[in-house]
Amino acid sequence: MLLWFRTWQLGVKGLMLHPMRSMLTVLGIFIGVASVIWLMAIGEGISIKAQEQIESLGANNIIVRTIKPANPDMVTQGRRNVPYFGIKRDDYEIIKKTIPTVKEIMPVREIRRTFAAGSKEIDGRLVGTTPLYTELTQIKIDRGSFLTDVAIQNALPHCVLSADMADKLFPGTEALGKTVRIQGNSPGDTGTPYLVVGVAKPKSATAAIGGSFSGQDFSKDVYIPITTLWNRLRDLASTRKGGMREEELVELSQITIQVAGRRYVKETAEIITSTLKKTHRDKEDFSVAVPLELLEQAETTRIMFNIFMGLIAAISLLVGGIGIMNIMLATVTERTREIGIRRALGAKQGDIIRQFLVETVVLSIVGGIVGVIVGLSCKPVTIFAMYVIKKQMPNVIAALPPIVQDITPMIVPISVPIAFGISVVIGIIFGIYPAYRAAKMDPIEALRHE
Repeated sequence: MLLWFRTWQLGVKGLMLHPMRSMLTVLGIFIGVASVIWLMAIGEGISIKAQEQIESLGANNIIVRTIKPANPDMVTQGRRNVPYFGIKRDDYEIIKKTIPTVKEIMPVREIRRTFAAGSKEIDGRLVGTTPLYTELTQIKIDRGSFLTDVAIQNALPHCVLSADMADKLFPGTEALGKTVRIQGNSPGDTGTPYLVVGVAKPKSATAAIGGSFSGQDFSKDVYIPITTLWNRLRDLASTRKGGMREEELVELSQITIQVAGRRYVKETAEIITSTLKKTHRDKEDFSVAVPLELLEQAETTRIMFNIFMGLIAAISLLVGGIGIMNIMLATVTERTREIGIRRALGAKQGDIIRQFLVETVVLSIVGGIVGVIVGLSCKPVTIFAMYVIKKQMPNVIAALPPIVQDITPMIVPISVPIAFGISVVIGIIFGIYPAYRAAKMDPIEALRHE
């Protein structure tokens, strides 16, 4: 025990002879350890955000979306032909009545519209839906209530505003009980009044998830009963782009289906897909997405991403290990005479090896400890850095995807012992050769060294 204590004491004293060189060597290990923890924490934070967005869609849900095909069918509306595509109300009824594993089903129709209150006019998204919308999309109501079954049954002219729309249409005043005019299909139609019965809480925009879901911004939404939309606005959507008016005939933008249990999700999705292919005659005007599958893919991606990030950071540790070897080889050359004296006084090769290995392990442990401390500061440092960037360069932040704007690094617990352990192992591995070289010196030749 005393022998090991003296060895550690000599090792520390040897390192303190060249403090600057020792600090620079420690720096290489510290950067490597901190990089492992930081990169894995950032990767985990991004992964968690992505999984939260997928989970918000519901692991028991199946989402059928309308897609505009390259060559849609054309139907006559008045004196003009307009494209007709997407999910039909008949599809909704077939799925609802014929698939026993369907627990809940919700139709949705989305149209771009202009909303007006007094002199205020704002472009936004009109969403025709049912009371299930809040449950299946996790939208919370701040004031008033969401659409009711009575409003659906009687096709009442009720609407619910997003928080941002309420603030912009009724700045400084309460929106509940007021009326909002919603633009009709005709170019000169100033709109029909709708009673505001609720205001939703703010909901963050979602980023696009793979190729299955496009990003959604809920800030400019106005929700009305889908029966009201069908009765008053019909299925024709008319938008103006670049001075040209574009029209299309779509019955439903989306159907969200909640399945009785997770074990039925994939099976039900396959039945829905085969059913719709029959009714749509193999037209590619719809997509069926299963959040459960996306969750499984996200989990696999998370593991692969963390491994990849860890390997990149491990390169820094490897570079730090090479730095240790270089320093120790230089130290062996400088201390050749000292090694010769110790051998002449009776020190064995094992004693010399132990002394130099202790020095490399001390460097690795100190670098590892500092790296772990700095690595654990990843979360507060990242949050502070994002805050400063948002204040100084808001345009840069606004250009980033929402998933990056709101990133919160999450320390992966296993990354701390792994990074620290690797740093010590690297110190030992890269210290073996210099120590072995020192031990193999001829004592007589070492004593002659100047």
